[in-house]
Amino acid sequence: MGHGRQRLPAGEEIPRLGRFSSVFAKKPVTILGVPFGLGGSRPGASLGPDAIRFASLVNQLSLLAEVEDCGNVVTAPIGGATSDGNGIRNFEVAFESLRQTRPRVDEVLGRGRVPVVLGGDHSLSIATVSAAVGSAEEVGLLWIDAHADLNTPDTSPSGNLHGMSVAALLGLPCESHHPGSAAWKRIQQEIVAGNHLKHEQVVWLGLRDLDPGERERIIQTDIRRAITMYEIDHFGLEAMMEHAAGYLERAGVRNLWISLDVDVLDPLIAPGTGTGVRGGLTYREMHLLAEFLYELVGRQTSPFDLIGVDVVEVNPPLDRQNETARLATEWLCSLFGKRILPRWV
Repeated sequence: MGHGRQRLPAGEEIPRLGRFSSVFAKKPVTILGVPFGLGGSRPGASLGPDAIRFASLVNQLSLLAEVEDCGNVVTAPIGGATSDGNGIRNFEVAFESLRQTRPRVDEVLGRGRVPVVLGGDHSLSIATVSAAVGSAEEVGLLWIDAHADLNTPDTSPSGNLHGMSVAALLGLPCESHHPGSAAWKRIQQEIVAGNHLKHEQVVWLGLRDLDPGERERIIQTDIRRAITMYEIDHFGLEAMMEHAAGYLERAGVRNLWISLDVDVLDPLIAPGTGTGVRGGLTYREMHLLAEFLYELVGRQTSPFDLIGVDVVEVNPPLDRQNETARLATEWLCSLFGKRILPRWV
């Protein structure tokens, strides 16, 4: 009463517990770290996987699912960093890290497990999501991020690969005369390897910082796939999640990959990221999102199966007492079913 909340009608039976028969509980989880951070401008994301583990991820997640921790992918050494002479900053070391990551995720998926991949910067999703597309049919992507990551080398203002991940997964072309075209082609041929997503299989949530080229690309395809903070503020997070789920279901998606960039959160609560933008999700919105996804994928009538998750862009040197890494752990636990009490309404 008084806050827009509805009460149960007098005498109505409270719904029974256990309405959600979670597929999360049925599929074992494999944690895999990708300690690579040179796809962005601010160093430190390579320390993200271990910071999230230090925040008791394995112990807490083990209360909710059968969990194994397979350690970290062996990524290219930081000393291999290069300039952006080929149109993509640090391309050779980034490419090598992607090349090492893809088969590790392939192996986890091949064993029927759900990979939970810890970054690292968001370029790692080029390898993780393409592995999912190669292992299952009708894969869709929920990209929870302040940024669309829809640049190609010829549209990117920075040359940072972490801002090109979705473009790579969609197979967007780069102008042939651009210095980055050859590097882009290598990513398409050797990492994505033909395992592209269709435009309608991708939905963004939490957008609030778009480059001009990204904005134009979204408008030219289908703007309904892009849920900005305006829509969340105006219509509410739950309504927008229902919209996202309906959109992906109509696109024929059956296997859902969820990718969380912690910069979708407001930097007041998640300072430990290199690309923070004011006006992000609050702490409770973050958990409501995870809780909704658990119920969406977990209910018996769900059109979706969870195929994998990645959590990226935790940057410990920029953090405050490991606060952002702890948020990442808490979010994953909510995603896999942790609750204050079992749901009864």
